[in-house]
Amino acid sequence: MVIAIATPTTTWYLLLAAMLFSTGVVGVLVRRNPLVMFMCIELMLNAVNLTFVAMANKLGDIGGQTTVFFVMVVAAAEVVVGLGIIVSILRRRPGATADDIAELKG
Repeated sequence: MVIAIATPTTTWYLLLAAMLFSTGVVGVLVRRNPLVMFMCIELMLNAVNLTFVAMANKLGDIGGQTTVFFVMVVAAAEVVVGLGIIVSILRRRPGATADDIAELKG
């Protein structure tokens, strides 16, 4: 008995990226915890990266993969700075929400 395994196509990757991005948008809009919001933004960024890689693979162009490399480098720097700020705020005020942090603008 032979079991046929379907290979994923570009459409599958694009649908997965759309679901990940939608999950991130819902998380940012619904949740008030800044740490969870930050993770949802990162989820949206990775969904866009998946789209870039899928389309670069389909078109046979390395430009999308190069863009993803630079986006991931910038995202790593963003995570270091952003996560440090969020963690330091949450240590001082454990129950802080996004609205509380917005008041820190000055």
